[in-house]
Amino acid sequence: MNREAWLGVLALLLVAAAVGVVALAPGALAERTDEDVRPSRLSLQEPRVAAGEIGGERAELSLDVRMDHRGGDADNVTVEVQAVDTDTGLVATTVRKNLGTIEGDREVRTRMNVTVDRQGGYRLSIRLYEDGRRIDIGSTDVSGVDSLTPDYARTGVDFHRFGTGEGSLPVITYDIAGEDGNRTTLRTGTYLTNRGDDPAAGLELVVMARQVESNVIADRETVSIGNIRPGRTVTETAELTVPSNYNYYLDGILLKDGVIVGTATAPAKLDPSRPAPKNETREEVDFQAGDFEQTPDRGDDDGFDTPMPTQSSGGPGFGAIGALAALVGLAAIAARRHA
Repeated sequence: MNREAWLGVLALLLVAAAVGVVALAPGALAERTDEDVRPSRLSLQEPRVAAGEIGGERAELSLDVRMDHRGGDADNVTVEVQAVDTDTGLVATTVRKNLGTIEGDREVRTRMNVTVDRQGGYRLSIRLYEDGRRIDIGSTDVSGVDSLTPDYARTGVDFHRFGTGEGSLPVITYDIAGEDGNRTTLRTGTYLTNRGDDPAAGLELVVMARQVESNVIADRETVSIGNIRPGRTVTETAELTVPSNYNYYLDGILLKDGVIVGTATAPAKLDPSRPAPKNETREEVDFQAGDFEQTPDRGDDDGFDTPMPTQSSGGPGFGAIGALAALVGLAAIAARRHA
């Protein structure tokens, strides 16, 4: 018998064996019933929250949701995140996400972005649904949302702080660059450090001299700051001309694209006999507002200085001698009428 014949006989034997098995065990090839399918077990793990896009009024909270799946398939899985204001108890927003069917024994991760007002704190409540049935819940709290820095104001550059002790170097230093009459020119120095990982550019520094007792701004100057490399400190100088014999606060304001990103203040004592207070005591000070005029008054527009008339005891008018002469004259007239 050749090879083809042997293969044909073998195939017939296999078919006959399969028919015999079906006849002897009719349920061997039956379809699986619902009772044979393993139930799915899906549970939430501890969530993690990170800051997403931060604006001036709104903040995005990026929630990392993790689930542990065991058993059979989990169909029509949905995750719901609800943000509740912890101060008022009101629901701020609700976000839902459909994950479809989850198969196999594994950990499942998904990211949910929740946008809320940039203020106060929130409780993020998480609910897990399968085919519309809630099967697990979880929550996490977030506080200090108002302290998140908006993306437009984020920079690695800030004023370099030397310490808070009495002998520490101030954030803004100064020296006397010159004096002219009752005006003193201060040359200020400000230290700026880039603590970020990228170069910083597009910054401006505004330095102001603010008189201590009155808070009058005596002078200000704006300095454009060049590129600052990561991990580097630069010194920016500005000259301010102020009235002498007063004490001042030197205020530094750091701006990025017109947004304030940092502030600093240091004292400047031009009148050491009167110490600069810490905005907590009251003291009588001989403050002359005219010393702080930016454009002195030059009088009338005609250019002539016309003195105002004045009166004194020794000038024309009813002084002491004039009054005595008038009394003598009145007495003489009265005596003549009686004669």
